[in-house]
Amino acid sequence: MDELVQDTFVRAFNSIEGFRGDSSFRTWLFTIERRLLLDRHRAHRRRGDPVEIQENDVATEYDALDTVVADETQRRLRDAMTRLSPTQREVFTLRVNEGMAYKEIAEAVGTTEGAARVHYHNAMRAVKEFLDE
Repeated sequence: MDELVQDTFVRAFNSIEGFRGDSSFRTWLFTIERRLLLDRHRAHRRRGDPVEIQENDVATEYDALDTVVADETQRRLRDAMTRLSPTQREVFTLRVNEGMAYKEIAEAVGTTEGAARVHYHNAMRAVKEFLDE
């Protein structure tokens, strides 16, 4: 179970650029965890290993370690965001936290939809690079 949680966070950090904000960050993490678990069960079946899903295979609640990891993740994300330009930070926040479409972001920020996309892409790349350090 601990290995699954660790792999989930590693995968999340490596694919943070793919987080679109269509759902909450927590939901996104649980989706990654579920897919990893299913991949492992498929691999076991291919090898002919018996597969039994235990109740504790999938996390449904936070525990103390999750809180520590979540706090550290939030701190690192805040640190990464301080390195963004004001426009990148605003576009990033509107896209990730508010789930706004690029057209809505462009109107809110006073730019074009294409520019909003570029600012978001550059912000995601910068955040990912910082988190990879």
